[in-house]
Amino acid sequence: MPGPHPFRLLWLVGFLSAGICFAQQQKPSGAPVQDEDVIRVNASLVTVTVNVRQRGKGVPRLSREHFHLYEDGVEQEIAYFDAPRDFDTSESKLPFTLALLLDVSDSTQFKLKQIQLAALSFIDQLAPDDRVFVISFDKAMHALSEPTNDRITLRRAIGETRTGDGTSLYLAVDTAIQRLRKISGRKAIILFTDGVDTASEGATLDSTANEAAKSDAAIYAVQYNTYADFADSPSRQTAAVGGLATMAHATKNGELASEAYERGTAYLRMLAERTGGSIQYSDSIKNLSRSFTAIASHLRQQYTLGYYPGNRTVTGAQRQIKVKVDAPGVSVSTRKSYVYTPR
Repeated sequence: MPGPHPFRLLWLVGFLSAGICFAQQQKPSGAPVQDEDVIRVNASLVTVTVNVRQRGKGVPRLSREHFHLYEDGVEQEIAYFDAPRDFDTSESKLPFTLALLLDVSDSTQFKLKQIQLAALSFIDQLAPDDRVFVISFDKAMHALSEPTNDRITLRRAIGETRTGDGTSLYLAVDTAIQRLRKISGRKAIILFTDGVDTASEGATLDSTANEAAKSDAAIYAVQYNTYADFADSPSRQTAAVGGLATMAHATKNGELASEAYERGTAYLRMLAERTGGSIQYSDSIKNLSRSFTAIASHLRQQYTLGYYPGNRTVTGAQRQIKVKVDAPGVSVSTRKSYVYTPR
């Protein structure tokens, strides 16, 4: 019996391919996004997210021609351009993948419920196809979800956070950077902490700051104020030194609390500056919610640029990035550098 005609086979293959594409396009926006749904870009394509603001507000209706992108002082051709969701009526081509890091150390025990409520509010402000993975950390890290846009899963993960002893802040930041490095597209780290690390092993302030500078994920930090609760605890007070009557509040490892908080603030500010993110300060539940809203707004108003580096000869070296925008009176924030490691 003769087999199918070759042209009929070609038609059948084409029909099935079109059907698969149509089915993917018709997938409900609220359905969980699986790995095969995430747009993968060429590994040598460098993506850069850019916030353009004027008088504190995002600048709409900028086109590819408004942007000039430089690597090590040499202008690059912009091969990919994506407008922000807030300024584009079409659906964004690239969803965000976000690492949500929640400090649940003992210094936050009085703030945990507030942190959970604000984090839930933040999740609700994301686009339906944005994926989030949740990590809480005390002296250990707790991976509470894999990257997903299933809001029920994310709400359950945030609700499962519990306070514990110690703070492995540096280790949590390093873990998030390494996980996001394997994911293409728009990505960011949302970090909620008081900034004080007391328990990290295998990661330090300097090592994570260097890794952040190499990463293509912007870091948005919310530093919530736990110092008043921390200082009021009698168990955190040191004995008078040298016979003086004054008392100094100390961390559990004996460091002066004032010095620990000063270093923590400088650390969070450095992470934001090196990656093109931002830092928010919060001392109340009202301000905490406002901080979440500000970060969500920044994410929705980002432009995304992509380019293929003209210099492909040297790998493993840190390269400087600069973005200029042809628009009057604007401020531009983006990451400052990256490491070229094509795969």
